[in-house]
Amino acid sequence: MARAFLSSGDMIADRRSSYADMLFESGDHAAAADLMRQALEIVPQWAAGLFRLGEMEAAAGEHDAAARAWNRVLELDPADRFGAALKLAAAGHAKAPHTPPTAYVETLFDAYAPTFEAALVERLDYRVPELLANAIHASAPGRQFRSVLDLGCGTGLMGTHIRAAADYLAGTDLSDAMLQKAAEKHVYDSLAKGDVNELDAASNSADLVIAADVFVYVGDLDQAFANVARVLVRDGLFAFSVEHDAGDRDEPALQSSLRYTHSEAYVRRLLAEHALVPVSIQREQIRLDRGEALQGLIAVAKAN
Repeated sequence: MARAFLSSGDMIADRRSSYADMLFESGDHAAAADLMRQALEIVPQWAAGLFRLGEMEAAAGEHDAAARAWNRVLELDPADRFGAALKLAAAGHAKAPHTPPTAYVETLFDAYAPTFEAALVERLDYRVPELLANAIHASAPGRQFRSVLDLGCGTGLMGTHIRAAADYLAGTDLSDAMLQKAAEKHVYDSLAKGDVNELDAASNSADLVIAADVFVYVGDLDQAFANVARVLVRDGLFAFSVEHDAGDRDEPALQSSLRYTHSEAYVRRLLAEHALVPVSIQREQIRLDRGEALQGLIAVAKAN
């Protein structure tokens, strides 16, 4: 995460940081942390460098030192663009936040946008848009949707799969860079910056709402589901994916990847609380993660 940011502003510190990264990638985590500390002696208020130092210290087994580094990042950057609060929680030094910092998600995907599709589709066998499109069509064969809202649309991968079934297709995303990539596909009728937890779409304005691989960066889904239920017309469909929590916990679980998993029991409970009736919930392989198949839930629900 830290490497996506601008330099420290000091050439010597940047050079030491670059060497530290090389040592880290070679597996010498302790030496990498030591060299990064030397860089930070020159620029002690460099939040990106401190965040990276925490990662190196954690990998070297210096967990208390890593926590100190990440806490210092939060002091320097209260908006938490780096996700230091998530790192602290994943490492057991703090309670997991209900939702990740908005600035973290926005910054992450602004940095990720140029390589997003190549990383997911070409290298990680990303299948969520295809799986959701198939689930939607199976749930409503031949249905043409008057108004479709693609939440967290990213670069528009979902849009290309649903365009033919949508009279009007709108996309929202937190990341300006992602929205620019989506605009280049020319499949959306409108694109706007927006947060699923602060959805300002009109009530009863959509007959299909989609959230493809979005909720892993939302955490607590109560507000998002409430917003979707408000926006949907009667008998409108809500199609979404989550990374599956095999522990069947009744709350989101933050993983070391800094993504949240959700159990089927949690999903079903929230759907019921917001008058959304499950049409289908299928467990599927959604992509690869470190060479291993990652399981997710592909769900379609209907508004009462």
